[in-house]
Amino acid sequence: MLSQVLEQWQANKSFDLVTREFSIGGRLTTILFVDGFIKDEVFAKMMDFMMKITPQEMESITSVQEFIKRFVPYVEVTAKDNPDDIMTDILSGNTGMFVEGFEQCILVDSRTYPQRSIQEPDKDKVLRGSHEGFVETVVFNTALIRRRLRDPHLTMEITKIGRRSQTDVVMCYLDNKVDKRLLRKIREKLQNLRINSLTMTMQSLAEVLVDTKWFNPLPKVRYTERPDVAAACVQEGKLLVLIDNTPSVMILPTSFFDFFEEADDFYFPPVTGTYMRLVRLVIFLSTLVVTPLWLLYLQHPEDFPSWMSFLQIEKPNGLPIIVQLLLLELAVDGLRLASVNTPDILSSSLSIVGALLLGEFAVSAGIFIPDTILFSAFTATAIFTQPDFELGYAFKFGRVLLLVLTHFFGYWGFGIGLALELICILFNRDISGRSYLYPLIPLDWTALKRKFVREKMNRDNS
Repeated sequence: MLSQVLEQWQANKSFDLVTREFSIGGRLTTILFVDGFIKDEVFAKMMDFMMKITPQEMESITSVQEFIKRFVPYVEVTAKDNPDDIMTDILSGNTGMFVEGFEQCILVDSRTYPQRSIQEPDKDKVLRGSHEGFVETVVFNTALIRRRLRDPHLTMEITKIGRRSQTDVVMCYLDNKVDKRLLRKIREKLQNLRINSLTMTMQSLAEVLVDTKWFNPLPKVRYTERPDVAAACVQEGKLLVLIDNTPSVMILPTSFFDFFEEADDFYFPPVTGTYMRLVRLVIFLSTLVVTPLWLLYLQHPEDFPSWMSFLQIEKPNGLPIIVQLLLLELAVDGLRLASVNTPDILSSSLSIVGALLLGEFAVSAGIFIPDTILFSAFTATAIFTQPDFELGYAFKFGRVLLLVLTHFFGYWGFGIGLALELICILFNRDISGRSYLYPLIPLDWTALKRKFVREKMNRDNS
C-alpha cells in the first residue's frame, strides 16, 4: 500500500511534501506529512517515545490497532487502508505513518493551520456583547459554537466537497429542533455534488445548493461571521453550513424578515432593541421608493400637498434629473469599489476626494444639483442599515428600475415597478420551499410578532 501512496506523493517536485524514514523496534517506518501543517513539538515527543520501542516489544504486536493502543500516545489516531483516502487525509494535514508488516496506514491528526486571531468581524460589529468572530479554520469555528451550546443534541456532520480541493464542509444543527426534511435535502445535495473544487468557497457552494433565478437578485442565504448569532440561529432550529477556509457561516433557511435582525437588538433592553429593529426596517425599505417618489413629485407637483413644495428644485440645470440620479448611482458604486481596493493608509484621502468630487465640485461644474446629491447620499447611506450586501444590491436594482419606469410612464410606471418588486418577493421561495415572506405568508402571528418586537427573555424561552 505504501508504494501506491508514494505513486501519488510527489515529494521530488514539491518541497513542502516531506518523506522521512527511520526504524521503530527494528521495523522500517515511513512517515509522510506536509511541512507547515504538522505540530513539530507534539510529533517530536511522540517520536521520542516510539524510538524507545524494542524489537521484542514489536514482535508481540499482531495488528495495527494493537500498535496504536500500546505505542501511539496521542488522542486523534485512525487507521485506513484506502490509498485515495490516505492521500486526502495527509494533504489535509494529517501525518501518515507506514510501519513495515502492517497493511494499514496510521494517521495521526497532529495538524495545525495558519490562522489569524479570533477578532470581531468588520461587518458585524456590535456596541455591546461578544467581540469574537469566526476564522478560516473550520475546527475553531465549530469550537466557538460548542462553547456557547453545550447541548448533546448539537450535531456537527462533516463531509468533503470537490474532487480536487476536498474541502471540509460541516452541517451544524440541533437534532431535536432542525427541520428533518430540510436536513435530508441539504445532506443529499452535498453528497451528490460533482464539482472539481469550491473555488470561491461560500458563494460556490451557495450556487449549487440554492435554486435561484438569474433575474431575481433577492438573496436566499444569510451569512454571519459572529459565533453568538450562529448559536442563536441554531437554537431557533436553523441549519448552519460551515466551510473550511472561510469565516462566513451560511444560515438556512432564510426569509425576507430575517435580514433585519442584528445581534445589537438582543444586547439592549427590549424597548431599545425593538426601536432599533423598526428603524432599521423602515429606513431600509424607504431606500426603494424615496428617489422615485421625488421624481414623481417633480413630474406632477400639482397632485401633492402644498406643504411638500420644499421638494421643488430652485436652480435646475440642463441635465435631466433621471440622468443625474442614475449617474450618482454609478458614482456611489464606483466609490465603494475604489474603497475596497484602497490601502488603509489612503482610505481617508479617498473619502475626502470622493466627497469633493460628488459634492461642491460636481455642483460648481453644473453636472449635478444639490437636491440629487442629497437624495442619493441618503439612499447610499441608508442601505447600510442592514448588514446583508446582497439584499442592499437587490433593492438598488429595484430602485433603478422604479426610477426608469417612473421617468417614462409616470404614475403607471411607478405602480408597475412596485408591482414587479412585489411579485419578485411574493413568488420567491426559501431553500425549504416555504414562502420568502414567512411568517407573514403563511401567517404565523407569534413568529411574525417576534420579527418586529424584541421580546423579553423569560424562563419559558428555549
